[in-house]
Amino acid sequence: MNENEYMIRVRDLCKDYKLYGSKRERLKEGLFPSKKHPPKTHNALKDVNLEVRAGETVGIIGVNGSGKSTLLKILTGVVTPTSGTVEVNGRVSALLELGAGFNTEYTGIENIYLNGTMMNISREEMDGLMPGIIEFADIGEFINQPVKNYSSGMFARLAFSVAISVKPDILIVDEALSVGDIFFQTKCYRKFDEFREAGMTILFVSHDLSSISKYCSRTVLLNRGRIEAEGEPKEIVDLYKRMLAKQMKTEEEQETGGKAERVRQPEEKARRWQEEMVCNPERLEYGDKGAEIEDFGIFDEKDFPTNTIPAGETFTIRMKVRFHREIDEPIFAFTIKNKLGIELTGTNTMFESIAMGRCRAGESYVVSFTQEAHLRGGEYLLSLACTGFGNDELQVYHRLFDVCNFLVVSSKEAVGYFDPESRVSVTLVASD
Repeated sequence: MNENEYMIRVRDLCKDYKLYGSKRERLKEGLFPSKKHPPKTHNALKDVNLEVRAGETVGIIGVNGSGKSTLLKILTGVVTPTSGTVEVNGRVSALLELGAGFNTEYTGIENIYLNGTMMNISREEMDGLMPGIIEFADIGEFINQPVKNYSSGMFARLAFSVAISVKPDILIVDEALSVGDIFFQTKCYRKFDEFREAGMTILFVSHDLSSISKYCSRTVLLNRGRIEAEGEPKEIVDLYKRMLAKQMKTEEEQETGGKAERVRQPEEKARRWQEEMVCNPERLEYGDKGAEIEDFGIFDEKDFPTNTIPAGETFTIRMKVRFHREIDEPIFAFTIKNKLGIELTGTNTMFESIAMGRCRAGESYVVSFTQEAHLRGGEYLLSLACTGFGNDELQVYHRLFDVCNFLVVSSKEAVGYFDPESRVSVTLVASD
């Protein structure tokens, strides 16, 4: 298939839903439409324009209610648009809501044939596809049981197996891979790689931003029914993170400094980095506040605040600390955890042999830790601290646990928590 060929074209697409306060109001409006008191209207999609070429894997992201699922339902013909045009070229296979297109009273086998009928696939063709579907789903004897007895994981296995086995030209997936165990998800993503290499066109909706960044060639950001932006996955994911923090990326340069730089600016002119981060509203903090972490942020190679770091690139963790009393040799630290709460790495100024000396009341410092991101792709949590030793005992002045999260975007797999960045060589030493 020609890579310049458009598989999907959407022009000026709009979808409106009428909102009713009760079933009675809905019935009344249906029988006696009122021009004076029309029902309220919700604009699920507004003036959406989108083109998808053959072979593209396009990710669609956005907060709940932004119109992602509505767009996919229109593309698959489940929902009719209010206005605009939709052109879809080729056979479409879709994984929308879990169990969509399944009759819960039917067995797995019966639902496979049912889905084939819905996609205009003959029973004879489905007979040929059946062994592969059953093998991939791998749900054992449950394939002969009514699907109402299935777990959500079994639903996902069977639905995905059917969707990929009918050899579609366009595969549409809406969050279906968030269900099922990690082994099944890995199996599905391997299929994604096969499909991409084979030139299949894929639309992929997910809240897993690491997967969006890894598997998609282009990403579209929906916001309140409109396309906010589209482009390279890293840039759009970063924009989405900023949108979640209610702060869009600006071109204004951020304050920079060494590992420990005294800050002399008036407090009212200090930039609030944390306002541009996705922070934890339920963070845990404690300490005697002899010194206080007033601001913090994660910065990319261009020194812009971000919650998204490409694997292997340089990034900086920065915090601003104000001293409320005189303290000798304070220690500034950070720790990175995974989602399970396991501490993966971290350091502090004592380990790095940075002597702070005596810090006086009223002074502020910017402390920067700069390093390369060798973590595997995924979500991580950042903790910060200012401590020290008084009377040979550890003193905690201010500690912030899990203060914000950040995403490491990686295009390759690795075992464990870190990418060892191995340099691999293979040499032929003998041949028969």
